[in-house]
Amino acid sequence: MAYTKSLEDLINHLTRLPGIGPKTAQRLAMFILGMSDAEVKDMARSMVRVKQKVKRCSTCFFVTESDPCPICADEQRNGTILLVVEDSEDLAAVEKTGAYRGRYHVLSGVLSPLEGIGPQDLNIEPLVEKIKAGGIGEVVLAVNPTMEGEATAIYLARLIKPLGVKLTRLARGIPVGGQLNQYDDVTLEKAISGRLEF
Repeated sequence: MAYTKSLEDLINHLTRLPGIGPKTAQRLAMFILGMSDAEVKDMARSMVRVKQKVKRCSTCFFVTESDPCPICADEQRNGTILLVVEDSEDLAAVEKTGAYRGRYHVLSGVLSPLEGIGPQDLNIEPLVEKIKAGGIGEVVLAVNPTMEGEATAIYLARLIKPLGVKLTRLARGIPVGGQLNQYDDVTLEKAISGRLEF
């Protein structure tokens, strides 16, 4: 049995979202169909409002409704440390911990030649210009430990090291509550090579 044209259209739009396959899109569409008109209109208004109001901070490239964003506008933050992340979700995750009080720079992705994403497609040039402008003593690379993330980190290190700032990266290895026999060789190797004094 085929769905109606309007329901098929909604399902097709939902499958464009990351991580949403056809079956999940069908379930979501059926859930939306069961929502009240007021709930659906409220959801639609939220989506339109986000597209109208949210933009990128001109300083760090985080998503914001004000420019500069509240993080960049906060004068209490340590401006000598710059944490480089792949995307706004990563920045939000770090910020949620409350453990970091420096500045950020969002790359808006990672290098991925297979997907046609090169240095010109990321916020790399503004990062280099920010470091060259002075005042930054340490750059922390906090890209994800994927193949693309590692390639991006290596590329950035080649650009940043000659600029005379301290270059660090997040620690890697065994998470709290983990068991050694559960992890792959690369994770264990990173944990061993990145060990700390007790």
